[in-house]
Amino acid sequence: MEQNLKSQLFAFCRSFADSRIARILTAIADLNEALDDETKSSSGDKHETGRAMLQLDIEKSGVQLAEAQKMAKVLEFVNIKTKSDYVGLGNLVKTTKANYFLAISAGEFKADGLSVYCISSETPIGQLLFGKEVGATVRFNENEIKITEIL
Repeated sequence: MEQNLKSQLFAFCRSFADSRIARILTAIADLNEALDDETKSSSGDKHETGRAMLQLDIEKSGVQLAEAQKMAKVLEFVNIKTKSDYVGLGNLVKTTKANYFLAISAGEFKADGLSVYCISSETPIGQLLFGKEVGATVRFNENEIKITEIL
């Protein structure tokens, strides 16, 4: 059961990263096409401003793409098969407040009445939980959170 759940969580994170990369690549292709169309248009200040705005959008998308690719790269280091006494990448961490899967920040996963937040070890809660063991308590947003299980 737990290995199946961790497999589902990993697949959820992989799908999140892959779809984000695909969306950004589509946006960049659309922007490049618009830039090409703008180049074919007449010249002038309005034309130059349009090209400059498209260039900025392409650069922003490039930064977003690099972040998404970095996220996908992190998944290469996530091993869901290992069992550990300490919270690390690939662990499902059950606490008194919520359940967390340490991999990438992919949002909430829901299945069979269970809710798990997929988080990065770089998030504030991820940093607090990372390296802790069952029974450890951390404080987050004025709440005391106790680790009850590490899978």
